[in-house]
Amino acid sequence: MQTIRAKTDASGAPDGAERAEPGPGRDLRFAPAGAATAAGGLGAWLALIESDSPLRGPFTLFFLLAAPAAAIAAALGAVDPLGRAIVALAGAIAVDMLVAQTLLALHLWSVRGGIVTVTVLSALTLLLVLVRRLGGRTARRQGP
Repeated sequence: MQTIRAKTDASGAPDGAERAEPGPGRDLRFAPAGAATAAGGLGAWLALIESDSPLRGPFTLFFLLAAPAAAIAAALGAVDPLGRAIVALAGAIAVDMLVAQTLLALHLWSVRGGIVTVTVLSALTLLLVLVRRLGGRTARRQGP
């Protein structure tokens, strides 16, 4: 049996392979997600403390759209990215409207109540997606 070895440089990486060197600008894929999370969190916080800041409205609206949309998009994992974005945004609007309708019908409407309800529903959806994915991996590993 013959062993074929690839040439490596002094760092041990094969020829032609990019080395991931730490430093600024190397992996900025997660920067928009971090900025969106910060903006959404700021919007929820400003709404919960009932701030008079002019940023309260736009950031709170962003949170009310982004939180349920992220949860719905996570649940739609294998769908085409454009279709997933459209369905997630439409689903986020539907969730917000259903929360508002329910709280108004029960005479429980408040800004804090709406923010908390949307947060809880989004977190539960993300938790269910996580449990489903972890449960699926465990069942596949056990085998017949």
